[in-house]
Amino acid sequence: MAPSLTPKTPENDAAESQPDLFKRFDVVSDPSDHHFYSSNLPKNTAGQGCFTSGGSKVHKKIMQEWKILEKHLPDSIYVRVYDTRIDLLQAVIVGAAGTPYHDALFFFDIAFPTDYPTRPPQVYYHSFGNRVNPNLYASGYVCLSLLNTWSGSKAQKWDPSQSTILQVLVSIQGLVLNEKPFFNEPGTGIFGRGWLENTAQAYGENAFLLTHKTTHILLRRPPKHFRAFVAEHFRQRAGAILRACIAYANGLVAVGEYKEKEEGQQNGAVSVIKVRQSFREALEKLYVELYKDFKWNGDSLVGLPELLKVEVAKTTPSALKVEAAKTTPSPRKKGSSGSIVGRVFRKLTKVLGLGPKTKIGKKGGSESKRKAGVAAAAAD
Repeated sequence: MAPSLTPKTPENDAAESQPDLFKRFDVVSDPSDHHFYSSNLPKNTAGQGCFTSGGSKVHKKIMQEWKILEKHLPDSIYVRVYDTRIDLLQAVIVGAAGTPYHDALFFFDIAFPTDYPTRPPQVYYHSFGNRVNPNLYASGYVCLSLLNTWSGSKAQKWDPSQSTILQVLVSIQGLVLNEKPFFNEPGTGIFGRGWLENTAQAYGENAFLLTHKTTHILLRRPPKHFRAFVAEHFRQRAGAILRACIAYANGLVAVGEYKEKEEGQQNGAVSVIKVRQSFREALEKLYVELYKDFKWNGDSLVGLPELLKVEVAKTTPSALKVEAAKTTPSPRKKGSSGSIVGRVFRKLTKVLGLGPKTKIGKKGGSESKRKAGVAAAAAD
């Protein structure tokens, strides 16, 4: 579950020490760090009336959106709206467990158009230059049918009579930031997924790396109304993120599948995933950076090493039995001629006089036996 803290803003610095006050939805002031702060509001006063006049249809619709968000936001999505600019909204989504995005934070700036809801809102993703998903561009562009920024059926596109901001946020969390983002790419599932699983795994690994490069930046440049939220979130989840890095580097689980274990269950872990060398090396570098970031953030990292070390993979007894079965030749039955390779080998040993009773390199070896062996091999 995401943390609950009052955001560190000029209005409520004093409340920061009360960790249960960070609401999922709240109204704040000063939208100056919002991506659409300077571009969304019409320049003329008449054009701004749709947002400033309580009697306008746009104003009423936005107020409805506020009420929906206040009542129905899930635990993992937080929203801030502005009393001085109702056309703007900022949201953070906590990456879901079971995905390469687990425990990370994803910030989005949203702007309502002057004819809302006839047109969908504009949405900007704070990427910091990293493309962590096929639908989330490094430029901040969000590709989603519901926003009319991607093709889709009529049912998938923005519907002025039914679509809401809550629907947009939940769609991003569930449909975009999913367990296998590679398959968000157009056409990847046409012939089935099986043959692309390795590619999908590699994409997920890279998504995890890029996502936490963003974490590195977020800790130092959080949105002003989410400063305390970002700091406390990573204080709570730092250990899980670093332990996930260790598990992924050692091939204990696939990326996205890490789960915190009960005390006493950490020992005896078995490597089950083949880890690409390039991914392991990138993880080692990322781990060092994140460790320093979390330490700087005041996180408790007790029991966690400063450097990521890859341990020698352990093998289960059952795996050893399987391996032994693969490598130990089965006994030959009487009368069986064996494999072609075996027959050739036996002939050669006869020819070279290397039978089980023949000693190599010792004087007094039987020349007659060697000649008899050659004759026998020729007779076969």
